[in-house]
Amino acid sequence: MEIVFDIYKITKDFPAHERYGLIDQLRRAAVSVPSNIAEGSSRNTKKEFTNFLYMAQGSLNEIDTQLEIAKGLEYVADIDLTHVQEKIDRVGKMMTGLIKRQRAVE
Repeated sequence: MEIVFDIYKITKDFPAHERYGLIDQLRRAAVSVPSNIAEGSSRNTKKEFTNFLYMAQGSLNEIDTQLEIAKGLEYVADIDLTHVQEKIDRVGKMMTGLIKRQRAVE
């Protein structure tokens, strides 16, 4: 959830012409991460949950890529991304571990 809040804070200062572009993409991808984890955890099988974890992981990778684009377009500075990048890396590692665990018990 913290990543979602960070992304909303970061994108509020993006140029207005990005409202339906990069801002929307980043925010949707960020919201998708915890949403997919929550939806997957309510499924009936470990395999279904694992599939939702893969979707969440994909959204996390989208955020990473889109932040690099934002940095390249000079919408955000490296210093502003450091904290959120650390969170993205940490959540990515946790999801990888959870996926491995889920697959081991399928």
